[in-house]
Amino acid sequence: MCRGYCAGVGPRRCTFQEDVLFEPNGAARLGRSTSWGGRGAAVVRTTDVPVVLATAVLIAIGGLSVFAATRNHLLATGSSGTAYLSRDLLNLAVGLALAVPAFLVDYRQLRSAAPLAYGGLVVLLLLVLTPAGATINGAHAWFALGPVQLEPSEFSKLIVILVLAALLSERRDREVAPHAREILIALATAGLPTLLILAEPALGIALVLAAVSVTLLALSGAPARLVVGLLASALLVGVLAGSLHLLKPYQQDRFTAFTESQGATHSSTQYQIEQSKIAIGSGGLLGQGFLRGTQTDGGFIPEQQTDFIFTVSAEEGGLLGGSLLLAALGVLLWRGISIANAAPDLFGRLVAGGVTTWLAFQSFVNIGMTVGIMPVTGLPLPFVSYGGSSLFADLLGVALVLNVHRQTVLNVRSAAPASSWLRRSRLIVPGR
Repeated sequence: MCRGYCAGVGPRRCTFQEDVLFEPNGAARLGRSTSWGGRGAAVVRTTDVPVVLATAVLIAIGGLSVFAATRNHLLATGSSGTAYLSRDLLNLAVGLALAVPAFLVDYRQLRSAAPLAYGGLVVLLLLVLTPAGATINGAHAWFALGPVQLEPSEFSKLIVILVLAALLSERRDREVAPHAREILIALATAGLPTLLILAEPALGIALVLAAVSVTLLALSGAPARLVVGLLASALLVGVLAGSLHLLKPYQQDRFTAFTESQGATHSSTQYQIEQSKIAIGSGGLLGQGFLRGTQTDGGFIPEQQTDFIFTVSAEEGGLLGGSLLLAALGVLLWRGISIANAAPDLFGRLVAGGVTTWLAFQSFVNIGMTVGIMPVTGLPLPFVSYGGSSLFADLLGVALVLNVHRQTVLNVRSAAPASSWLRRSRLIVPGR
């Protein structure tokens, strides 16, 4: 039931299939649905199906790949062969529970919450550097709470996107470039968590934040010369860090190993890249079959269930399996760009564009390092690699993209002529 103006005869109680509020001038705007069934149908109609399907395909490929990559090792140690898969499914359930509210709430309400989330992120990033944090795989970037491990830096990607989007879209009706003051504040805002993450060190996530920050500045209308200058400065800093030996030895090894010819060095990183290439190449057209990959079954690729998960799909699924994964990623990124372009406001455009940039950059780096064209940075493949924190962040990110699409659809519908809504909403006026 709702209170509205029905056909210009004044306020009445009306029942709607889709709840539509009529103004005195005959305009209609979408309100809340009058029943749980109606609300569910309205949610389905405002959901971008290709994004959901592409995400589901990636998650399914990820679950199968994690199982294939860990089964033999677990069985050899006397553990259940499904231990990693079970945890992956539990992470998925928790991630979906987090993502549903992020999809349903109007994303514009997150603008006011962004500073609070940013403050909480900075506190966690400082706290994880203390003895309260734990060191895993060379990075002091985790909180170990019994069997549960949480990596706060994974959530920095989402929170930095929200706070930069809020800063750069503060003057929502403008069509001009952001002022220099806004740009400096945005760079400082992104720079603080980036420096804290570099101190862990988690270089891969820091690179994602840099790519996202530059993209958001470009989308907000910042001058092209500034964007090019930022990219050139980032490249210069990277070169200087390497030449002045500011990187840790294992980081230096990661950045140089992919440029070495096969067999030129015996470093662990070079070995990992060589085994990865062998696995991908041995898949052929149709793959060696599920649970039949020789490199995967033999455990020749370290950290295969996380950073090098793509090798499982390529070896056991072949070119066909790898292409399916890439196609799902392509659909997700294509829809992300389309949703950002159609967003009803600059804040929504920046949120959707930022998340899409994050997923695109991270996917390119991850798959690139498995084939030897990018350095090994420890970045997981979105939705596919094993890891709770990364999956939570990925699902929250795609939920916000879906949220922007949902609000775009609702805005378009609310702007439709009253006559079209009268035809579609099956208006019932009691007593008439």
